[in-house]
Amino acid sequence: MTAAIVVFWLLSALTVSSAVMVVTTPHLVHAALWLVVTLGSVAGCFLVLTAELVAWVQVLVYVGAVVVLLLFALMLTRAPTGAMSATSRNKPAALVASVATSGVLIAVLASGFHGLRIDLSETPSDPVTGNPVAQRVGDSRTIGEAIFTHWVLAFELLSVVLLAALIGAIVVSGRVRERDLPAAEPSDRARSVV
Repeated sequence: MTAAIVVFWLLSALTVSSAVMVVTTPHLVHAALWLVVTLGSVAGCFLVLTAELVAWVQVLVYVGAVVVLLLFALMLTRAPTGAMSATSRNKPAALVASVATSGVLIAVLASGFHGLRIDLSETPSDPVTGNPVAQRVGDSRTIGEAIFTHWVLAFELLSVVLLAALIGAIVVSGRVRERDLPAAEPSDRARSVV
């Protein structure tokens, strides 16, 4: 076992354990901070796999922007940041849905990457000269070619899913605001007319 494989497995264990903490921590701010650890360790996994571009995009976009935006929204909306009440009757349904979703995701990933391995223990060599050559795994040109040739349909579908999530968040937040508005007093209504 090489040092890269050991570091990869340590980062993977950190990713999984911090992701579990994200969804089990009752405090929203603590969950956001555990999300920083999760996304940072995923970026570390990308670095170990020699995908430097993806790692730095992960750090800049997700850790640097999304988590900061999430914390900013929590602070601006004055959402309750303390422990949530544990009296939910949806826990069995949530458990079934999460196990089913995880099973489908694992099945799709296993079938999609079946037989595909990245060997970190040896450096590739030129078949003609035998000299070691640099791997083109994580550079921007390789990623761009892969996204816009082989994965263009998946890239477009992902953008539609993200757009739908954005529209759904706007609709849900609009409904919450209308419901949370206090009813105006009759004296306030009279003053607003005058």
